[in-house]
Amino acid sequence: MDLLIILIYAGFCVLVFKLFKIPLNKWSVPTAILGGIALLGTMILLMNFNHPYAKFSKEVYAVVPIVAPVKGIVQSVEVAPNTAVKKDDILFTIDPKPYRLKVSELEASLVEAQQDARQLGAQMDFAKAKVEQALAERDRTRTAYNRYRKGSKNNAAAFARQTVDDSRQMYLAAQASADAAEADLQRVTLAFESNINGVNTAVIELENKLEAARYDLERTVVRAPSDGMATQIALKPGIMAVPLPLSPAMVFIPDQERVFAGSFWQNSLSMMKPGFETEMILDAVPGHVFKGEVISVLPAMSEGQYQASGQLLSANQISRHGRAIALMSVSDEDLKNYNLPLGVQGKMVIYSDQFTHVAVMRKVLLRMLGWLNYVFPVK
Repeated sequence: MDLLIILIYAGFCVLVFKLFKIPLNKWSVPTAILGGIALLGTMILLMNFNHPYAKFSKEVYAVVPIVAPVKGIVQSVEVAPNTAVKKDDILFTIDPKPYRLKVSELEASLVEAQQDARQLGAQMDFAKAKVEQALAERDRTRTAYNRYRKGSKNNAAAFARQTVDDSRQMYLAAQASADAAEADLQRVTLAFESNINGVNTAVIELENKLEAARYDLERTVVRAPSDGMATQIALKPGIMAVPLPLSPAMVFIPDQERVFAGSFWQNSLSMMKPGFETEMILDAVPGHVFKGEVISVLPAMSEGQYQASGQLLSANQISRHGRAIALMSVSDEDLKNYNLPLGVQGKMVIYSDQFTHVAVMRKVLLRMLGWLNYVFPVK
């Protein structure tokens, strides 16, 4: 741009010298040169600082990597490349048979667990009856043992020693049976009372597993996350799809506002504020200037970042010169007239509210660069 301004001034001086027939001497030529240096230098400095120019500008957009949610063989690809789709339209499907079988297996297990839960009540009643029977048998044998033991003390001949021992062993056996019955009752009672909000815990566990299996079965049909399109589709039926984030099955581009990013020198950051008017030329549309405004200036530059790792911050990284990135919006109607693909590049200018009269020169220069795009893009 600076070279263009100098060339324009040189052409203007030649024209003035020719038209007015000004003699070329030691006064006229140095005056024109020094005057031009002072005038152009001042204008260029004011223009460059107050109306920053981004030599490198490009449209930026977000993409969504579509990762297979479950593992399986791709059964069909339903979406066509570069074709608009609506949210929840089918992108591709995965063989659902293994997941359908898993759902059937868990449904059978759930029914069995529900039957077992209903049987626990009957088992507890049966265990209570067994406890009562065991306690009655214990009381009967204990009474018999006490009678034989007392009779043996009062009249040794009445009861033989063996009879007393047998009655004692029967009593101890009945006591052990009563303890076992009570333990079994406690076990059944704990199983019966093991529930959450009135539902058996085993049933809840299987219900959760069944819900997860049904969710996996549902995810064998992969749908569009939003309105948009899929592009460069290499996925074909028969490919093994795996749920790995580093290996997406396809790339989806959601519908979004078209935003352009420009790379600016840091000395103009004070003149880059949201709402300022912007103009942009695109290599794909020679001679046309797109108008818009600054959306925001990104609050961080990648050249200064570092992460926790086993490496120290390098001086080479610190010495790298970072540029500020400003985001610009452009009228959608203006862009639709040219049917431009996402990611087009060009050059961007921001017009601040300072020294607005100098902005005319920046506008002229930007349009001249736009005209040069008819021949070749200027980098």
